[in-house]
Amino acid sequence: MQAGRATRRVPEPRSSVEVTGEHSQFRLDLERIRFSPYFSRLSAVTQVIAQPQAGPLIHNRLTHSIKVTAVARAIAITLTDAASPAHPLAAELGCDAVVVQAAASAHDFGHPPFGHLGERVLDRLARETLGLADGFEGNAQTYRILATLDVTENAPHGLNLTAAVRAAVAKYPWTRFVDVQALGSGPLPRGMRRVGGGVDIVKFSAYDLDAVDLAEARSRLPEYEQSLECSVMDIADDIAYSIHDVDDFYRAGLLSQGAVAREFRGWVDGATELRRLGDEALSLRSAPPGAALEGLRRKFHRNDAWAADDDAFAEAVGVVAQDLVDGLLATPFDGSIASERALSSFTNRWISHLQTSVVPAPPGEARTGPLTLDRLAWHEVEVLKFVHRHFILERADIVMYQRGLSRVLTRAVKGLTAWITDEYDRHRVPQRLKELVEIATDGYERIRAAGSEGAPVPDRSEALRMGIGRGVIDYVASLSDDQALAVSEAIDGRPDRLWDIGQNL
Repeated sequence: MQAGRATRRVPEPRSSVEVTGEHSQFRLDLERIRFSPYFSRLSAVTQVIAQPQAGPLIHNRLTHSIKVTAVARAIAITLTDAASPAHPLAAELGCDAVVVQAAASAHDFGHPPFGHLGERVLDRLARETLGLADGFEGNAQTYRILATLDVTENAPHGLNLTAAVRAAVAKYPWTRFVDVQALGSGPLPRGMRRVGGGVDIVKFSAYDLDAVDLAEARSRLPEYEQSLECSVMDIADDIAYSIHDVDDFYRAGLLSQGAVAREFRGWVDGATELRRLGDEALSLRSAPPGAALEGLRRKFHRNDAWAADDDAFAEAVGVVAQDLVDGLLATPFDGSIASERALSSFTNRWISHLQTSVVPAPPGEARTGPLTLDRLAWHEVEVLKFVHRHFILERADIVMYQRGLSRVLTRAVKGLTAWITDEYDRHRVPQRLKELVEIATDGYERIRAAGSEGAPVPDRSEALRMGIGRGVIDYVASLSDDQALAVSEAIDGRPDRLWDIGQNL
């Protein structure tokens, strides 16, 4: 069944059939997403630790997305229960379980090779090397794939998804070219931060090329606010991320019970003394155990005053210390049935607890969507994510490995850009790259013809230059980890992995 975008908008009011998730258009959206090659690609994209280094049981972006979808559906179904504190909000705004599943399945489509490291490297290259003002952002890349780059039968571009699903994917529903004057001086939405006298748009859900499509999808929603279904997906992503990363690192033997215990016990036993230290003293290598957790507590008050609560923070630290530090991590993972059972019990217990802790957000609060986790659960998720960041991402061996991967992406982007701008050899670049450059150039030409309220408007020669840059970024971002390595080595004249590149290039 094919339908135009206008006729596939979310009906108002939503019927009981839609609320149970059986509306045919939403289910068609879900099927298009799950049958997309971009969905399959996620099995070969790093979550945090590259699979060849960590083994097949470590999460990749596909297994993460599948589990986010399961958690999101469970939350959406719970909201239909009259006993849920968020039920009145769901009844008012509508929360279709299939829309939520579709958004959760698609939410990581735009993740480039090598996880969040790849995002940072491509953003730097896009802005500093290729002159693309809105750089690279994984959420915006996801939206670009769904709206423009992926294909389905008879649609001119994109997957021709309903407005509801497109809106539900937009966790940061703005572009990088926000009118910062209109934001005022109050709290900023999550994904923005004040720097000096200005505002830095750190996260956003559409490039200038796809801004019109995003605005159309969200035409019935308040500016800067997630849809309710997007809020469910966002919370589910946070829950899965916080639990499954701990799962992965415990399995891989990377979480040292001694180091984690020192930090947690240091804060519990020395909270009063730690509060007397200045921020600079907390960041020193000589800072006492517990200093990093104290820094996290202060960060909550600085960035998320709407949720920060010292009693809830102390309780969350205690709960995580008891269940993770003194519980799961006390016995190293050895692959036995007993250790698998302990890990399964930990994971199931936490997911069940968190997905039933969803409540309406405080009205008018810019830092969250329509829904949030209750005060204790919110702090528990943040403390669990702290374990991942502090004890894994800051390890010197992982940082060293990531620096090497950043060179891989840099070599691929610069090499492909040089190739496609080579007057004598550009006709031999991969066909897919040619097509992506054409799509991007056409998009910039439309911006030039229509003008723009926020994004820089290119002239004709700039449209071509920017089209080349965006096309190269779209191409590299669509590679798997192994394909990125193979392209980088081939373009550097190394034949070792030449036949690993794949026919889709």
